Amino acid sequence: MSDAIDAPLYLEPRLAAGPAALLRSGPSLHALVDALGSPLNVVLPGQVEHNLAEFGAVLRRHHLSGRIYLAHKATGSSALVRHLAATGAGIDVASLGELQHALGAGFVPGRVMATGPKDPAFLWLAARCGVTVNVDGPAELQAAARLVRRYGLPRLPVVLRLSEFGTTGPRTLSRRSRFGTSVKELGPLLDLLDRYPDALEPVGVGYHLDTTSADEKAVALEGCLRAVEELRLRGFAPRAIDVGGGFGVSYLAHAAQWEHWTSALTQAVLGRREPLTWGGHGYGLRVEHGTLKGALALYPAHRPVAGAAYLDELLLRPAPSLGRPLGTLLLESLCDLYAEPGRALLDQCGLTLGRVLEVRADGAGGPPQVRLALNAGDVGLEDHGVLVDPLLLPRGAGTGPHPGPGRGADPGPDRGPVGVYLMGNLCLEADLITRRIVWLPRLPQPGDLLAFPNTAGYCMDFTATRAQRQPVARKIAAGEEGGTWRWCLDEQYWPVTSDGGT
Repeated sequence: MSDAIDAPLYLEPRLAAGPAALLRSGPSLHALVDALGSPLNVVLPGQVEHNLAEFGAVLRRHHLSGRIYLAHKATGSSALVRHLAATGAGIDVASLGELQHALGAGFVPGRVMATGPKDPAFLWLAARCGVTVNVDGPAELQAAARLVRRYGLPRLPVVLRLSEFGTTGPRTLSRRSRFGTSVKELGPLLDLLDRYPDALEPVGVGYHLDTTSADEKAVALEGCLRAVEELRLRGFAPRAIDVGGGFGVSYLAHAAQWEHWTSALTQAVLGRREPLTWGGHGYGLRVEHGTLKGALALYPAHRPVAGAAYLDELLLRPAPSLGRPLGTLLLESLCDLYAEPGRALLDQCGLTLGRVLEVRADGAGGPPQVRLALNAGDVGLEDHGVLVDPLLLPRGAGTGPHPGPGRGADPGPDRGPVGVYLMGNLCLEADLITRRIVWLPRLPQPGDLLAFPNTAGYCMDFTATRAQRQPVARKIAAGEEGGTWRWCLDEQYWPVTSDGGT
């Protein structure tokens, strides 16, 4: 077999200046985990404002007005939400609890968009407050109108979420979604709006696509431009197009490492090299009768274009049928642009710390097993298909993470790179923090910390539970002031100082 198992396969994280500086304060992070327990989540409110500014710069570059809404479902952090409330951002809420949290964090109704499935209580509070409601279909539209009439409320702003777009040129269809109304059913939807002119104000149209395909999104955006014209022909005055989220994050520092690792996984699944994963897990790949089958079920961890740059590329892309840049067509339509990034707006905004409890040699000669004081639900990177290496923060060993490959470190005797499996603290065979072998600069020791970077978007909150009565990670908000890191509990963070300053 080629590519021996002891050849390191790194997936080094991309780190912005903020989280990189935080990770250099190793003793402080150890002290925080000593005080607050493992696992521990750390969020960086200042970084989310930086990301918002990048999206705003794209709008200005295309001479567009609009608003960037954080997809609240991506985070459970009060600090990040409260910090955004002090900016010009909006927030996209998908439940009654998220709506209550957003209002309590300081968002005024005009900066809130209600999306997702809506039970009666959620829809009632949205209508009561007058937030913009992104409606999925006729039933929801009727329910909203009846609430407004029953309680004598002002006209409710609504965005019509559409789906199943197509083109008149080369056949490109947007994939089917459980959200939204088929664009073919727009006429009946407008008939319904005609019945409730006193209750509903259609302010725009939009789409939700669970894809990273720019081609599909271009088809959907062009379809929304056509839908806006349909509304105007019917006497309505739409003023916005909502392009949803899905702008992506590039988690890794090096494209070559991602290409090398995925190629090695293919070879391992084919049996042409040693396994890279626990139990030969193939991440969606398998072999049948000597032939590779399936598809790689992983997030593209290195992306050349992501976040605000992805939105910029989408707006520069020619419309599939009309042929002119989508951004130009948006400008000429006199429409604002709404976008709802989740992961992309939270890029580099937090990390998760876990303490090493035990390091166990494998009796069969395989990689050592490192057990941590956290479980797979606390750091759901793999649950979201994201593969990225953690950083090792040795106990009592200076001010930062142990230098990784290419950082000029002398590992010393018996301290060279080592491949390990990372195990969780639940009494479940399935509780693996990583199914793959992770390469670290040296073998961890009990008491060391592993820092999992870039977990603020989905990965620190979305799958966390109190299974087996294990503690859920506490969360703190941190920021650097004059070279000193200051922190508070996440729920105690507000974007003002004790003297009222910001």
